[in-house]
Amino acid sequence: MAERVGLSEQSRVGLAVSGGPDSMALLALAARACPSRIAVASVDHALRPEAAAECAHVASVCATLGVRHETLRPVVGAHGNLQDNARRARYAALEDWAGRSELHAIVTAHHADDQAETMLMRMARGAGTRGLAAMRDIAVVPGGTLPLLRPLLSWRRDTLSEVVADAGIVPVQDPSNRDQAFLRVRVRAWLRTAPADVDPVLMARSAAHLAEDDDALDWAARREWDERVVRDGDGAVLRYDPAAPAAIRLRVLTRIMRESAREGTPRGDEIARLHERLAHGDTATLGGVLCTGGEDGWTFRPAPPRKGAKR
Repeated sequence: MAERVGLSEQSRVGLAVSGGPDSMALLALAARACPSRIAVASVDHALRPEAAAECAHVASVCATLGVRHETLRPVVGAHGNLQDNARRARYAALEDWAGRSELHAIVTAHHADDQAETMLMRMARGAGTRGLAAMRDIAVVPGGTLPLLRPLLSWRRDTLSEVVADAGIVPVQDPSNRDQAFLRVRVRAWLRTAPADVDPVLMARSAAHLAEDDDALDWAARREWDERVVRDGDGAVLRYDPAAPAAIRLRVLTRIMRESAREGTPRGDEIARLHERLAHGDTATLGGVLCTGGEDGWTFRPAPPRKGAKR
């Protein structure tokens, strides 16, 4: 994994450790394998009163192991989806910490059970190849540029708990992991009672295959972009190949819209509906872009100002 992202034997990485069994196992494994090349950060979102004590517990374990630790306290936006806001704030704080600490990547403890839960949640929402590929073992910190590594995606949760116990480390237990209000908690409970041949490790392997398929689709979409998309001033024209699969055309359309949108970033479901309309030769406006379908190609131009809108 290190070689795939250009890390050397001298590279230092930052571990995101919450204090739970999974991340404490990651800490124990890394401290045993390369203690001089790691630093640890815990994030206190100030959303639970127990969080400060949990971060202090991680700091205490790190002191025992001789590993540098820092507690990060990002500000979480109060509007919208609180979990999503906390996630964004957490990763932004981790990337900032890594930059200050001269670290070359962030490492998290996501494992096979997490991967299986993510796949099932996304399947329930009608996700396509990219969504079902779930978490990659090598990615980029969301909203950032630093490599994000997940070396435990083939490990089971129970195995990581055994690692923690063998290391003599006492993990903390986040009560939100038992809150049935969260879909992930309900999916996790279902997996525990699922037939024995519903194997999260095999599901994680399927996610890895889907990730390879997703990369292949991206490769084909880049070729279609290079051969078929023409920039025209503030607009663009897609002279698509009618024989190209719709999945490729949808990815090209997504890139056009996300580069051309003047009013926010269109969501995936909005772009999918736009694709259907353009395929029928219709005209539609999305994200401040006037989009016109046609047999000779699709055109994209800045939409005229709406009546009453400020110029």
